[in-house]
Formats: sequence, structure tokens, C-alpha cells
Amino acid sequence: MRNGNRSPRRRFPPEGTRGYTTRMEPNAISEVTRRNLFDELRLERVDWSGRLSERDFLARLYDLNSMPSHDHRVSNMAADIAQHRERNDDWDGPDWVYNDSRLDLLRCADEGFLNFLCQIIHPIVRSDEKDVQRVAKIFNRHLAADGFEIVPQTYVSGRPIFVARARLHPIGYGTTPAKKIADDLSSEHITAQINRMESSAVSDPALAIGTAKEFVETVCKGILAERGVTLSGSEDIPKLVGMTREAINLTVQKRTDETLRKTLSSLATLTHGIAELRGQLGSGHGPHPKAPKPTPEVAWLAVRSAIALGVFLYETHRANPPAIDF
Repeated sequence: MRNGNRSPRRRFPPEGTRGYTTRMEPNAISEVTRRNLFDELRLERVDWSGRLSERDFLARLYDLNSMPSHDHRVSNMAADIAQHRERNDDWDGPDWVYNDSRLDLLRCADEGFLNFLCQIIHPIVRSDEKDVQRVAKIFNRHLAADGFEIVPQTYVSGRPIFVARARLHPIGYGTTPAKKIADDLSSEHITAQINRMESSAVSDPALAIGTAKEFVETVCKGILAERGVTLSGSEDIPKLVGMTREAINLTVQKRTDETLRKTLSSLATLTHGIAELRGQLGSGHGPHPKAPKPTPEVAWLAVRSAIALGVFLYETHRANPPAIDF
């Protein structure tokens, strides 16, 4: 028996296919958002079941054999779909799924709705990477209105497995200046690092911390390359930042104003902090089995610190100022 807007009891996907990681209150995502999203899927002719049959797709999310049939001649929803979509195709095309009262996608708990969306772009369902990204953008454009997003959490055979999350930090928040560097350098590598930091700060904080360090290293190497500085390949991040400061004449002289001296000296502290966070909490090294798991807040601290440092060094490099010596 249904109560209010709650959905029928259902079996959620087995481990590895479930597209949701955080328990949320039902119906934070409005019916308006859901209808708008489904309307765009119709207009864009997105085949929600992808390379699976509609029955096989839905079986990854629901126990179709225990759900009722709308046809008295068959006993359950699985047989109903087989009868009317596979043998006769006498329902209203593939769009039937958006309005089916048994699934109740327009009013069900957010968990069920988001699971459905994540399955649409699961690698078992969709093999074309460009198509996956196209559909994911449609999802996120509509979900943003209610404070949600769908992002990669892990990878299987090089393909992303998506999860839904509340947008604690809006996309691009704090990373916009870094994207200007990527555009300036036409660097797909830096763009990938920024995207990785944005998408993993909440779902995989250790990866975000590790990528933050890599971002600073990449920016420094790019600056040093443009300045004609040769690297041995063994430089760690404090060494790279130090070489970059020297190359762009960002050094602290004896007559430098004390306030400026402290500000510039803090670059070294910031650099060491990012390196230590990566070593203790980030990806890249095998952590101790009992090492604490970093929080999203710590991950964003590392990301924003790395961006602040990288952007400052790059903008100073572009401005090419004389040595700071008052």
C-alpha cells in the first residue's frame, strides 16, 4: 500500500550497479525538474535503455517479477513489458516508462529517481563515451535547479560509474581561475585535472588531494618550460615551486617590505602543506591501512590552495615582473 509520495517497495541494484551513495530525504527533486528533464530526453531522442532491452534495464533497478501487471493476462510487470513492448509494441513507445504508475518516476523518492538516471549512463547500458557525456550534461543542467548533480565516482574498464550527490560546492566554484590557465595553454591535461578535482572532492577526497598537487606541478613545469629551464625529472613539488619562483624573479630580497616578505614566504608553507596532505591523505602512495580518510572539506582546502598557488605563479609569470627588490 502506498503512502503519500513514497514509491512501492523495490529491490535496488546489486553492488557495482547502484548509482547512488548518500541517503537523502524523498522529493527534494521537484516534479517540475523531473518533467523538464524527461521532456528534454524525449526531444533529444535519448534511448533510456541503451543497448539493453527495456526489461533487462529495469531489472537492474527493480524486482519486476514482484511488481503488478496492468494486463490481467500476465502475472507481473516483467511479463507485462514482454507482452506489450517486445511482442506487440502497443504501448506509447519508449516514453511509457516516464509515466508508469508502478515506477512513479515523477514522484518517487529521490533515491529511486537518481538511480534510474545513473543507470541510463552506466557503461553496461551505454558504450559511446560522447553519448554518455551528452546525456550526463542534460541531467546536470536540470538537477542543478534543486541542488543535485551526477558525477563519476569510480571506473570499470576505463569507463565511469556515475553517482548522484547533493551539490555542496557548485560546479566551477573556486576553479574558474584555473580554467583560464588551461584555456591559455590549450592544455587538455590541466583541464582534465580541474575536472577531476571538481568531481572527486566529495566522492573521492583522496583523489582530489592528489590531483591538487599534480595541478601545481603541471603549472610549474609549464612555466619553467616557457622560461627555458631544464628539469631532471626528479624534482619534488617544493623544488619545482622554488625553481619557478626563481625563474619568474619572485624572490625575497633583504630590503623587501616585511609584509610582502611574509606573504611570499607563505608560498613555501603552502607548498609544503599541499605536499604533506597528498602524502598523508591523498592518492599516489599506498596509505597505511588505518590512515584516516580525508573529508570533502579537507579536499577542497587542498584544491583551493593549489589553485591559488598555481594561478598566482602563472599570472606572475605572464606579467613577467622584475625582481622584487625595494
